Amino acid sequence: MSGRASTKRRGGAATGTSVAVKAAAATGGLGCLTSPIVVLVATVVIIIMGGFGVLLAPLIAFIMLFKGGGGPHVDPNNVVNVFQSDGKAPLDPTTVPPDLVEPIQKAGTLCPEISPVVIAAQIDRESGFDANLVGPDGEQGISQLSPENFARFGKDENGDNSASALDPADAILAQGRYLCSLAQQVRPFATSAQPPQDELSITLAAYDVGIDAVRVAQGVPKTNRSQAYVLGIRAQFATYEGIVPKPSPSPSGSTNISGQ
Repeated sequence: MSGRASTKRRGGAATGTSVAVKAAAATGGLGCLTSPIVVLVATVVIIIMGGFGVLLAPLIAFIMLFKGGGGPHVDPNNVVNVFQSDGKAPLDPTTVPPDLVEPIQKAGTLCPEISPVVIAAQIDRESGFDANLVGPDGEQGISQLSPENFARFGKDENGDNSASALDPADAILAQGRYLCSLAQQVRPFATSAQPPQDELSITLAAYDVGIDAVRVAQGVPKTNRSQAYVLGIRAQFATYEGIVPKPSPSPSGSTNISGQ
């Protein structure tokens, strides 16, 4: 697996260079992390975490090269701007499976803090659009919600008289409701964190490791797992806004609405 459900579920507590290397892997799905040039580029991520986002341009260009995306018509600086944005540009509907456009759009309009692009990028990170995925801790479906969180936020969205985390429509709307709930809860941390952190990044981290871990850290936890998770999702914004071409066709066959 390429750093989606399996990688995100088990991160260490170390920080520093290992954070950068894992974050680079998360963003690009790179299989050549032993290369000296990758280690060199990964150090850029450390600087990014320090707030010097302008230096992300070489990293983005490098990632696009290995992913097969990009090209002369893609401006890495534009990708950097999207990476640092709130993800609220319109979703390019051609970047997601056709049967998921509607639930993703709907989930991305439940609250002002969460957009369709954020929903799609997080699904990519969580499951790679695999509606039948079961995580190591019991998370289920395309949005990898725990049974407890799906029971709280999940509903029957398509009128089949059953609410299931393995039903993509049900799961994606539950994902949106959960993110909106977390966005409200993390708002105090965004202003009190030193240095200040953006609300979206803290919300995404809370989805992954839980609100208690974010509360203790008073922001995005400074761990391999949380830093790589947030960076990995943000790196997908440009893809789902249609700025960077997808390296392969949209997934098909894994979004069976029945979850079978």
